[in-house]
Amino acid sequence: MRQLLADNPANTFARYGLAMEHVRSGDLEGAVREFEAVLTTDPKYSAAYYHGGQALEKLGKLDQARDLYRRGIAATRDPHALGELQAALDILGD
Repeated sequence: MRQLLADNPANTFARYGLAMEHVRSGDLEGAVREFEAVLTTDPKYSAAYYHGGQALEKLGKLDQARDLYRRGIAATRDPHALGELQAALDILGD
């Protein structure tokens, strides 16, 4: 993933993959940074909102997770992603 990003820093697929690797390795702060980088390049990448929010929840940053879910709800047009983001937000409550 890092080589793909070195060749093309705007490669959202590679950046998302790197974020997920951070999640798998337990580096949630690193994951959040990478998810935000994905969204800077592609603000409609709905999975980055969901998994970024999940990482923030695990870090205990619930207000930031809510904000990310809300941003995702506003950005996505995919009904499945919209449902997942709304369900995650509903679980946290307002």
